[in-house]
Amino acid sequence: MTMPDTLDITALRSVIRDAEEVAKRYRNLTGKPLGITGEIGEFTVADLMNLRLTEARQPGYDAIAPDGHCVQIKARCISPDSKASQRLGSIKLDHKWDTVMLVLMDTSFEPIAIYEAPRTAIERELTKPGSKARNERGALSIGKFKAISSVVWSKEAAIDTRQIKC
Repeated sequence: MTMPDTLDITALRSVIRDAEEVAKRYRNLTGKPLGITGEIGEFTVADLMNLRLTEARQPGYDAIAPDGHCVQIKARCISPDSKASQRLGSIKLDHKWDTVMLVLMDTSFEPIAIYEAPRTAIERELTKPGSKARNERGALSIGKFKAISSVVWSKEAAIDTRQIKC
């Protein structure tokens, strides 16, 4: 099996930073998000977790881990007035992926934490009876995703690590 082409994170870095600035200005002027949280989140996760981003429109996953497993990336900006019931985008069980990573960012696109859940835990949750959003649309709430996942990166841990190295 051939691996899909991957994108150069270093080449994307300045473009993503520019996009973040435009999105912040847009939110300040309009009070609305620009709609690029997913792209910024994919870049952020790939950069922090040493993943290789796949090219656009790769069904099922967005990045490849150093060990070869396929990672679907979800991203959400959390503000003080965010709804507790906020949901992730659709997770399709008929596509290839091994884990899902969720990056939570503040409204300035600074990462707060990255959570990772294995396919087995997500499949179990999405196939439970009783929720149309879960069963038909493959949508989990952020709270449910956090409950079935593990924190793999956090801002606090990154700050602690930097302080130790000083």
